[in-house]
Amino acid sequence: MSLPHALLGLLAVEPASGYALTKEFERTVGRYAWQAGHTSIYPELNRLAERGLVEVVEEGPRGSRTYAVTAEGRAELRRWLLLPPEGRGRVRNEPVLRMFLLSALDPDDAREVLRRMAEHTARDAEQLRELRDRAPDALDGRAGFGRLALEYGIRATQAAHDWALWATARLDEAHPGSHPAPEATPR
Repeated sequence: MSLPHALLGLLAVEPASGYALTKEFERTVGRYAWQAGHTSIYPELNRLAERGLVEVVEEGPRGSRTYAVTAEGRAELRRWLLLPPEGRGRVRNEPVLRMFLLSALDPDDAREVLRRMAEHTARDAEQLRELRDRAPDALDGRAGFGRLALEYGIRATQAAHDWALWATARLDEAHPGSHPAPEATPR
């Protein structure tokens, strides 16, 4: 994913100011998908405007600007969204890297990592479920996208939780130890 496409997507749903977009990244997008602050959002909005992908539709007090996506911006967003994700650049996924390197630890330390992962993912999944249960059930507008993203987050987090339990059981089979496996959490 890229910041320009995140901004195009948010503006395709609803025109917004740089300030409102920054707040959206602080509340939702940045917490779960893509982090960006005002120091990167404002320059990117200017670049998108220079490329004709967004336009200023309103100017307010103290120089605030409300941006909307243009037809060219919608076409670029569509092009990007329809591309298959393979080969889009570097992959940087710290949790997966940690799992690749887990065998560098002794079995008890590896169990501890997996135990923490199971606890953390169970807690995260529960928080996401609470957010989902408070969210509108509509699938249109920004709230609808949020609903779909929440469900994806719940399922991905639950899968990571289930994997941590499975990996702990496999580790226990290969290296029986004194630490019990983490408990499964209800779905």
